[in-house]
Amino acid sequence: MYVADGNMAEAVGGLLDRNQAHLVIGCAPFTFDSRIDIKIAKGQNDPGVYTRADALMQPYATEYARAVVIIDEEWEGSPGAAAISERLREHLSAAGWPQERTLVLVVSPESDIWLWSDSPHTATALGWASWDALRPALEEEGLLVREQKKPSRPKEAAEWALGNGPKRIPRSSKLFREVSGKVSVKRCEDDALSVFINQLRTWFPVEGA
Repeated sequence: MYVADGNMAEAVGGLLDRNQAHLVIGCAPFTFDSRIDIKIAKGQNDPGVYTRADALMQPYATEYARAVVIIDEEWEGSPGAAAISERLREHLSAAGWPQERTLVLVVSPESDIWLWSDSPHTATALGWASWDALRPALEEEGLLVREQKKPSRPKEAAEWALGNGPKRIPRSSKLFREVSGKVSVKRCEDDALSVFINQLRTWFPVEGA
């Protein structure tokens, strides 16, 4: 697992480090230790991963059978999700992985979208008593449209919620683990996260399913 930043690492780690995570996801058991198996592109972030993923990933080609790369779509100079995905697949192939053993996830617009759901765990992680308290406050600030379940600007909405809730909570990567470790995957409406979960089910199918 190769991710562009610590927020992604904590989000994925929170999901996969759950007790009996395979049952939560709906796949067969698989071996995973987020402390070892998630690599963060320190000093590279999204542009560095996009440009140099082949060189960054190549040292792991003999160590891991499968490779997942996660990157934001929105960053200065981004060519857009489709071009990012195509380039990263080329990088992974060049680094030594066959296509069927790789997955590229481009999170749109950015990984902060993974903080958002209508779960009470999202609200409490952001310092609010409940989603019923947080939602109208976001709507009043123009950060969430009435019919939407997620803010269109997730990073800005998260920073506002953290700084203006009953509990003033500093922003940190731990927020991502707290949310992803508790929110049901059934509430998942993010395309990249849905693709990730479905790929795990394909790679590690439940016997007899």
